[in-house]
Amino acid sequence: MWTKWILLSATLFAGGGFWTGHDDRFLYMLMEFVPGGELFSYLRNQGRFSSSTGLFYAAEIVCAIEYLHSKEIVYRDLKPENILLDRDGHIKLTDFGFAKKLVDKTWTLCGTPEYLAPEVIQSKGHGRAVDWWALGILIFEMLSGFPPFFDDNAFGIYQKILAGKIDFPRHLDFSVKDLIKKLLVVDRTRRLGNMKNGAEDVKRHRWFRTMDWETVPERKLKPPIVPKVCSEGDTSNFEAYPENDWNMAPPVSQKDLEVFKNF
Repeated sequence: MWTKWILLSATLFAGGGFWTGHDDRFLYMLMEFVPGGELFSYLRNQGRFSSSTGLFYAAEIVCAIEYLHSKEIVYRDLKPENILLDRDGHIKLTDFGFAKKLVDKTWTLCGTPEYLAPEVIQSKGHGRAVDWWALGILIFEMLSGFPPFFDDNAFGIYQKILAGKIDFPRHLDFSVKDLIKKLLVVDRTRRLGNMKNGAEDVKRHRWFRTMDWETVPERKLKPPIVPKVCSEGDTSNFEAYPENDWNMAPPVSQKDLEVFKNF
């Protein structure tokens, strides 16, 4: 039932849940509606973001990760598709299916191939450090338009991640390249964000030198993109996904339903 607990622990930058329930076929989660759509859609349309736009989103994501880690939650699925924009343009993390309440290490292989940390691929056990690795991948992708490690198949991606060689586009400035390098350190004990000072080390990096961190969780920064939202229930910023076969799912046995009795 960790998913339910995690959803109810959400905050400003993480979309929350209001109610959960089930019947003999489906689980139901009533969640906050975030009408601005996926950050992925805006990134795809623009090709890549400017440094100032990437800086804004990175700052809000740092605060979201910091909050989740303070609650002993590791997110494990940071990527543009899982970052929504509210009607004002501020971010909300969504899809907590891989998130986990974490005290020590976890061993499950999960996440999106391009965003997997080396320790996940190598089944070494992983923790909070995977979210800081994913932040490095995300910053690179926001400013470049593509991830640093990509290939035609997942195995090829994993090989490149473990090799750790990053080819930076020429337009990226020195400070952001330095931040990305420090987030994409294969040795997680030396990875920025996963050392003694935690998120503070990330916040103090020179790429964020102009950032007033006290204003970020208060949502006082001006968003670079303000979604077009016409009404309270406007879903036009999302793509349509047909679900014509939903009523074909067979009922779950009473024995299996027992697992979800408190959901």
